[in-house]
Amino acid sequence: MNNKVNYTAVGLFVLFGFVLMMGFTYWLLKPSAEAQTKKYLIHFDESVLGLNVDAPVKYRGISVGKVSQLRINPNNSEQVEVLVTILESTPIKSSTVAKLTSQGITGLSYINLSLGDNNAPSLTPKSGEKYAVIKTVPSFFENFEQSLGTVSTKLSKTLTKTEELLNDENQIQIALLLKRSAGFMDKMERLLSDEAIEDFHTSMDNLASATDKVNTMMPKVEIFIDKSMLWEEQIAKTFNSIMGSYLGIRDSADQVKKTMQSGQFNLKEITGDLAVTMNTTLIELQHLLVQIDEALKRHERSPSDILFKQEQVKKGPGEE
Repeated sequence: MNNKVNYTAVGLFVLFGFVLMMGFTYWLLKPSAEAQTKKYLIHFDESVLGLNVDAPVKYRGISVGKVSQLRINPNNSEQVEVLVTILESTPIKSSTVAKLTSQGITGLSYINLSLGDNNAPSLTPKSGEKYAVIKTVPSFFENFEQSLGTVSTKLSKTLTKTEELLNDENQIQIALLLKRSAGFMDKMERLLSDEAIEDFHTSMDNLASATDKVNTMMPKVEIFIDKSMLWEEQIAKTFNSIMGSYLGIRDSADQVKKTMQSGQFNLKEITGDLAVTMNTTLIELQHLLVQIDEALKRHERSPSDILFKQEQVKKGPGEE
């Protein structure tokens, strides 16, 4: 009889302790009057693998709530709708964003909130909505996956282009290009050899020497051209004078012819003017022949004098 009473007391004591423990747990989890909660919706466009009901919601590393419900968004089947319960004292602004974050290597995930602009207004439900919707940003793994997709696409395109570039026809062209490049480099090596460079320097020295000689010769050539022009002017004047004398002789001959035809032939009167004109012409012709003879003699004695010898002008008494 006593053993049965002992087992009953122990059972009642254990049951009472369990009830007390449950009550204490509820007392700990139940928010106080100062810490009321609000519900928000979060729509994720990415996979929420590892996120479970009761998963924590953190604000800058501090737990401020938990996940209450997970389901597919009834308005958009490409999104996952997450209902979260957050302490009312948490500053949820219109600029606040939610990001799915992994907890180490466990594979479990939680929702991390970022405030954004501190001066932004508080987030409130839109007209016709029960809960306010917190905006989301891609998680690290989502960004990494998108980057891998972009890299994979670019790598695939690169491999395709490389395969097109290295087809049989292009390989032949590349081989020909390499062969010609090798030939060109061989020619350049010969061109830039020590002997070729020395010849080039010699040619440049010769060119510089020839340029100096031309520069020295140019003043003498100019003097020769000036003298030639002066000589040409003198000869032109002499020829003009001879031409005038010839025209005078021709006029005189015409007069003689007319006189002889008319029968009035006076030789002395006719030849008076003609003799003067012929005498002038012969004298100018003699001067021209003397000048030409002197020029030819100078040329025979020293042909270079025509180019390089400069006429010395004799100065009179008292001239400097």
